[in-house]
Amino acid sequence: MFTILASICAILVFWFLFRNGYKNYWKKRNVKQVDGDLFMKFLFGKQALSEIYKDVYNTYPNEPYVGAVMNREPALVLRDLKNIQAVLLGDFESYHSRGINFNDSDLLADNILSISDYPRWKSIRQKMTPLFTSSKLKSMVNIIERSARDFVKMMENHKNMRDDPFTAMYTFTTASIGASVFGIDTHMKDTMDSPFLEMSFKSVEPSFLANLKVTISVMFPTLFKILKLKVFGDHEEFFIGAVKKVLAARKNNPQPVNDFMGLCLDLQKAGKIRDNATGYEVEPTDELMAAQAFFFFIAGADTGANTMHFTLLELASNPDVLKKLHEEIDKKFQETNELSCDVIENLVYLEMVLSETLRKYPPIGVLSRKCTRDTVLPVGNLKVEKGVSVITPVYAIHRDETIYPNPDKFDPERFTPSNAANIPAFGYMPFGEGKRICIGARYARIQVKVGLVYLLRRFTLKPQKYIPKAFEKSTFSIREPDAKYELILRDNVG
Repeated sequence: MFTILASICAILVFWFLFRNGYKNYWKKRNVKQVDGDLFMKFLFGKQALSEIYKDVYNTYPNEPYVGAVMNREPALVLRDLKNIQAVLLGDFESYHSRGINFNDSDLLADNILSISDYPRWKSIRQKMTPLFTSSKLKSMVNIIERSARDFVKMMENHKNMRDDPFTAMYTFTTASIGASVFGIDTHMKDTMDSPFLEMSFKSVEPSFLANLKVTISVMFPTLFKILKLKVFGDHEEFFIGAVKKVLAARKNNPQPVNDFMGLCLDLQKAGKIRDNATGYEVEPTDELMAAQAFFFFIAGADTGANTMHFTLLELASNPDVLKKLHEEIDKKFQETNELSCDVIENLVYLEMVLSETLRKYPPIGVLSRKCTRDTVLPVGNLKVEKGVSVITPVYAIHRDETIYPNPDKFDPERFTPSNAANIPAFGYMPFGEGKRICIGARYARIQVKVGLVYLLRRFTLKPQKYIPKAFEKSTFSIREPDAKYELILRDNVG
């Protein structure tokens, strides 16, 4: 397989170099256009794709959009927030697809994060959304809190974990999501002993091979299918097997459990998933349920770990912010030892700190949509043809000085209730926006808050100045897993 992919890579390079593609596509339409192919710049460069789009965004400050070529196909980088709102919400049915092609045999890719088939996506998403209602989330807080307690014990007892803080954060988010999906075994001594850690790491870790597979799926979907390539194939046997085992055990247990597998079992008992508006039906097989659970992992573990990681880096760089946050957390623990949903929501300063972290380092740094039918953008009255990729550069918007003055400064005061109310619509999108906004966003915020509260109750941070050296070369996220900070045990707390 490696030989085949290496040969394809050579063909791709040749094809890129000698095919003009849509070199002047946007210039012919009187739209400012950047030179070169942006994906080639990403594939053979050192920047994250979000950073490349930020450079494009900043180069044309007076344009509502900027034309580009991506994978030798026309792409449009959006700058005007009203156009972004049209793409993600108002004219959603013209932009519902993420433009990613998967093989039908890639079972774990059949999830609401990846599905481009609109009726299928709509039907499954409608049935998955109830997992993240307020009542369901309240029942999950106890699971997350148990995981956070075990996490802090691990950090206390294993100093080597503090030497690699990103891995430690990843261990917490993976373990807590695993417990939220599959429940906590009453005989489990430590939730941090998660069997899903290695799988979670490998499924999202950027690599040339992973980027190449995505390139082939976008540019040569027929070839992708002929070669039967899979993006998540390495994890199928392990993960689907785990889901099947849990579902089989639950079917013989009449007592309901409020976790992800409980919802999946309820869906299976109800029969086919049906969209009443269209009549479209989906069979809720074990494999389909496994794909949704897998989406929970890949969408949650990495983004949660990154958010905790960047929050701690910024707190170490801003001692005044850290001191104020410690005071809020300590006061709350003096009032109660239980972190209910209501208690978490009342940690106002923590919410401000988290929101600022998500602004500076959005877990989803870029949103990509494929136009599925000819349409027109409202600002600029530009016709967008079917097949054009439309890019929302979230990372660039979050660092736009016209929206966030002094954008590189870490300033939680931007998110006081009064200040946050002045942020324009679609000017803050850490979990996406519109109809494909991440359905697990509320869970993610609760998970990160609980993890940080327990960690900062027991630890503080050695002051340091964090200046990002280079973000990891990722297609959608902002990551710097090698960045370090020193966690120090606090006296007379815990």
